[in-house]
Amino acid sequence: MATAPAAPGDDSFRDDGGNGGGGLEPGAALAGEAARYARLGWMRATSGNLSVVVGTDPVRILVTASGLDKGALAATDVVELDGAGVPTGRLPTSGAPTSGVPTELAQPPGAGRSRAAGGPLRRPSAEAVLHARLIALTGAGAVVHLHTVASVLAADRFPAGLTLRDHEMLKALGRAADGDPVRLPVVANSQDMTVLAGRVSAAWDPATPAVLVARHGMYVWGTDLVAARHRAEAVEWLCEWAVRSAERTVG
Repeated sequence: MATAPAAPGDDSFRDDGGNGGGGLEPGAALAGEAARYARLGWMRATSGNLSVVVGTDPVRILVTASGLDKGALAATDVVELDGAGVPTGRLPTSGAPTSGVPTELAQPPGAGRSRAAGGPLRRPSAEAVLHARLIALTGAGAVVHLHTVASVLAADRFPAGLTLRDHEMLKALGRAADGDPVRLPVVANSQDMTVLAGRVSAAWDPATPAVLVARHGMYVWGTDLVAARHRAEAVEWLCEWAVRSAERTVG
């Protein structure tokens, strides 16, 4: 099956020479996107995590730090990982330009707070391993993991996966609104990230840039954080429609 085409206007967040400058640095971009999702109620109680590729030779990934309020992250509340999802131990550097994030997201609540030099490194979620696996598997430039109510309800209602067709919103996933049916995979959750990563890899459909994890949430990826966000919004809409439609049919 062919890989889904990138959405028009996607830009790369990688700092390996392809940016052209003029955007936000990666930590600020992650903090801004997290604040946006938090306002939607999609990253409640410190849940969820976001990642972005900032280097390719070798692979370097920034991921939001674990255990922090996602509505009040600073640009420094990130952890650098290698291509296997292992923390490098390096403090994130600022000044690497990115593009594609609205300027108004540069200063989410708490973004201006300072940290003492030499302070403790933030720790990543155990799910960082899954972010790295998805980036290696799909070639994505960014991955978002969100704990939305609609995605969890949809995974409960359709444990074998959602089959969707004839929706304009499918265009946001790089698919035709009136083409072949689109299947959104659902996998069982696991507290062992190696097991969960294996399940996600096995369920991966190159034409569908998302997967639902039962009683957990969604993983969605794209060329950059903006592309991933647009796809996450589309997945949430489609999940909500599927659940409401099923309830109406049963009723």
